[in-house]
Amino acid sequence: MSTRSVRLDEEAESALAEIIGRTGLSISEAIKKGLIEYRNEARNIALKSPASFFEQFDLGEGGYAIAPARNSSRAIKEKLQARRKAQ
Repeated sequence: MSTRSVRLDEEAESALAEIIGRTGLSISEAIKKGLIEYRNEARNIALKSPASFFEQFDLGEGGYAIAPARNSSRAIKEKLQARRKAQ
């Protein structure tokens, strides 16, 4: 086990005080739980593709990719061919 020193800004200090007050945890336990929770969140983020990140936003008409960037040339050709056939 190691000892660390960290600097907290006012917002982080306030959040820590609130967590300690609401849960009764010690400062060390609150920070440990926060780090473990963030580690799990970071793992989930790392598993997501860039496309899945942008899917969470409503980009409106024309804002959605029709294929991954590595397949964009082929996808554009297919889309144009389909459009020509529909005309």
